[in-house]
Amino acid sequence: MGAQLPAIDTFPALRAWQRKALVGYLRRRSEDFMAVATPGAGKTTFALRIAAELLADGTVEAVTVVAPTEHLKTQWAQAAARIGIQLDAGFRNADVHSSADFHGAVVTYAQVGIAPQVHRRRTLTRRTMVILDEVHHAGDSRSWGDGVKSAFEPAVRRLMLTGTPFRSDDNPIPFVTYERGGDGLLRSRADSVYGYSDALRDGVVRPVIFLAYSGETRWRTSAGDELAARLGEPMTQDVVAQAWRTALDPAGDWMPQVLRAADARLQVVRNGGMADAGGLVIATDQQSARAYARLLERITGEKAVVVLSDDVGASARIAEFAASNQRWLVAVRMVSEGVDIPRLAVGVYATSASTPLFFAQAIGRFVRARRPGETASVFLPSVPHLLGLASEMEAERDHVLGAPKQREGFDDDLLERAQRNENASGELEKRFEALSATAELDQVIFDGTTFGTAAQAGTPEEEEYLGLPGLLTADQVAVLLNKRQAEQLAAQRRRRSEQAPPSAPTQSAGPRTAAERRIVLRRQLNALVAAHHHRTGLPHGKIHAELRRLCGGPPSAQATIEQLEERIATVQTL
Repeated sequence: MGAQLPAIDTFPALRAWQRKALVGYLRRRSEDFMAVATPGAGKTTFALRIAAELLADGTVEAVTVVAPTEHLKTQWAQAAARIGIQLDAGFRNADVHSSADFHGAVVTYAQVGIAPQVHRRRTLTRRTMVILDEVHHAGDSRSWGDGVKSAFEPAVRRLMLTGTPFRSDDNPIPFVTYERGGDGLLRSRADSVYGYSDALRDGVVRPVIFLAYSGETRWRTSAGDELAARLGEPMTQDVVAQAWRTALDPAGDWMPQVLRAADARLQVVRNGGMADAGGLVIATDQQSARAYARLLERITGEKAVVVLSDDVGASARIAEFAASNQRWLVAVRMVSEGVDIPRLAVGVYATSASTPLFFAQAIGRFVRARRPGETASVFLPSVPHLLGLASEMEAERDHVLGAPKQREGFDDDLLERAQRNENASGELEKRFEALSATAELDQVIFDGTTFGTAAQAGTPEEEEYLGLPGLLTADQVAVLLNKRQAEQLAAQRRRRSEQAPPSAPTQSAGPRTAAERRIVLRRQLNALVAAHHHRTGLPHGKIHAELRRLCGGPPSAQATIEQLEERIATVQTL
């Protein structure tokens, strides 16, 4: 008899962007359609609604979903079943067809890459719609891309979904349209775009507060030399990499201090209206993940859940954590993309991964809103490249083919190799031995604006930021942070005035060092950017990104005095 068709009239109500994209899709009825939507916006619901429409009107007879991981196969099948579409998450390449009880199957990109001919036969057998979830993964390897293209060329409809429509390489993504721009480069084109800033405005996602921690780090090189550096200060790429790795060493003091601060923040959020709020630590490798879990147990008195992608039962542990009231989850890569744990509200970015793609996917785990006013807090090392990504979180990116690669922080190729092998501790660790590291709150980033100055861990300034209410709208967060920054500036001016010698009153009127001058200029720039935001409605991050494009240089937290002065002059002319 076969699986019954889903009932469209019982489908859950769509959000505004989903309705608009659905109308666009049904109007065009083209073979290929790519929808870009920020994590947490509801890409799965949108795709399943289209599948239900096409099944109901007879355009297609079957649906195939291709997902990045085994866990996401189960998640897709469960979401589809809730609205009457039965998908076989247990389909294997050895199977000829799914049972007649199913409308189709969910498979992984790896499955398709191994045996594309199997999936091509299935696609040819019945008129098929293919949903390519996080389609950028189809370019992860040549075999995956070729396999996806071969398997699903005969499909009647192909729907591509992604929250991060860009890659760090030039591998083209199958079925994605590329258009040549004025600079001669090919850029991916989306048919529907719903970015983070749009979702934040609509209350679909949570605002994210980034708390960046610096600190003194010491390590020994392979030659036996001992080096020291302050995390976050301008330095060469090699030194940044080694200082960063030293900070993340579980045996040092940096990670325990940051985890303690993150747990304090989690407790405030729980006490402030999100009683089931959970935290996630994203680690570089399995060894570090287990060590961080032991640290959290000592700090909280409660065992943390550890999820490693090659562990049997990892998907079940993620599901159990999502439905529980446990405080902390520690993972390597498995929870960096697509996994739905809406109660995650506090994160620790304790990984050496620095590609824009990985960062966006990781932060996406914390932004899914359940009710108005929920905020997310992410703790991260004060590394220039990460600070830049945090400041430009709202910037929309496309996949650009043939663009020159910028090598900031770690080398991208080395990072990608490390991410593919969780068991390896990484090539960088063979070059040095971490000795010690301490953590200090360096700055707070929200909506592209930097707040606060360096403070010793445990001082009132750090406690003020950790004590921010857990239920605030984006506008309330901005108002509160601006108010606290104004209070801190006034307090600093009072202290300078009290400490200045009576005979030199003019010296207290302004900063006396380059560091103080940079602080004042950064705040002046942020105030002008905020004013421009209120005039134009443009997000702070986009304004900062435009100033960097016009003036050059790194994010404002790392910019020189001259660069800050140039941006201040430029923003007043925009």
